[in-house]
Amino acid sequence: MSIMLHRILRPALKQAQLLSAVKNKQPLWRHETLVSASSACDATIRSLEDCLEVNYGGAPMWFNYVWLRDHCRSDASYNSSTNQRNLDTASIDLSIRPDNTTVQDGHLVLTWPGGHVSKYSLSWLAENSYEKNKQSTIQPRILWNSDTYKKANIPSAKWKSFMSCDDEVKNFLQNYLLYGIAFVDDVPATVEATEAVTQRVSLIRETTYGRMWCFTSDFSRGDSAYSQLGLDRHTDTSYFQEPCGIQVFHCLKHEGTGGRTLLVDGFYAAEKVRQQSPENFELLAKVPIRHEYIEKSENHRNHMTGIGPVLNVYPWNDEMYLIRYNNYDRSVINIVPHDLVRRWYVAHRELTDELRRPENELWVKLTPGKVIFIDNWRVMHGRDSFTGLRQLCGCYLTRDDVLSSARVFGLQA
Repeated sequence: MSIMLHRILRPALKQAQLLSAVKNKQPLWRHETLVSASSACDATIRSLEDCLEVNYGGAPMWFNYVWLRDHCRSDASYNSSTNQRNLDTASIDLSIRPDNTTVQDGHLVLTWPGGHVSKYSLSWLAENSYEKNKQSTIQPRILWNSDTYKKANIPSAKWKSFMSCDDEVKNFLQNYLLYGIAFVDDVPATVEATEAVTQRVSLIRETTYGRMWCFTSDFSRGDSAYSQLGLDRHTDTSYFQEPCGIQVFHCLKHEGTGGRTLLVDGFYAAEKVRQQSPENFELLAKVPIRHEYIEKSENHRNHMTGIGPVLNVYPWNDEMYLIRYNNYDRSVINIVPHDLVRRWYVAHRELTDELRRPENELWVKLTPGKVIFIDNWRVMHGRDSFTGLRQLCGCYLTRDDVLSSARVFGLQA
């Protein structure tokens, strides 16, 4: 199988594995490893000019000598209580090689010039090898269109149990990680209760809009969200160098019509582009685009700029981790050479066409008591136009703290 074909098919294969795991209620938070913890496979080692070749469980791995010395886990080199490095990396001879190399009781044992001994579990080396990680997923996801999501029948968390039971929070976070959206029902229709429910999973990220915000269509800010207009699918704060990770909405009151919330899995659409037009996907993942927020009012003056490609992928495994898509806030394209501009527009159009397919649109009516958490790095939101008084509250959450909460529960994030 060619490298390009493998990269195109890999997301679909991962998707099938995840759907199978969910269907069979298999745990989704165990990290993949090249060998099982109980494997008794022997290891063979071979010293090369600038690295050590380790064959363990039938899988060859290569470890640079400086890397091995830098990752020594002896007490002198590493503080296991704080999980921090003691060793000064700049003190390592860049041409270092071990004087002696052996395998003992499932461990690689290296003796370095000067007599220092490093000992590595073979399973730890396998878990942390490049060869394993280039085939692994950082965060398992189930990509969806409207039909896929509805058929999954994902349950909402309930306010009372969510606030008192860690298992409810864990299940909520698992759904959020997999689908990029999750709901909590029966929340009291107040700003205070909304704030309390968000703090069960993360810290609130204060921005120019405040910490907790509550708004209506009063045009009090220089943003079309503060209107009754319909809004096309988009991600928020694309004009931040690091867009906000999680968007929280709670409709406290609506005395009128319309105002449904639109949700679209941006990664689902982007993977379609990757499969159909790899060259367009690559353009969207490499060409930097500027987004901008300019506000000049009596009470608020802001000028924010964020620069980055529409799609962001990890370079070692091609896994998407961020989409920055907001046609309202996209600024002048003036940092892209002319010969790339038309090609970028073609790629952007293909992505937009996928995002706007009716089958990819999930419409939800937010009502008092229903709080939605949206992965702003993945899932786009929009809305219908509406009439009457519609009062929303919400906030942004720090992505790092949500993922930290998930990992503390043993989830893969």
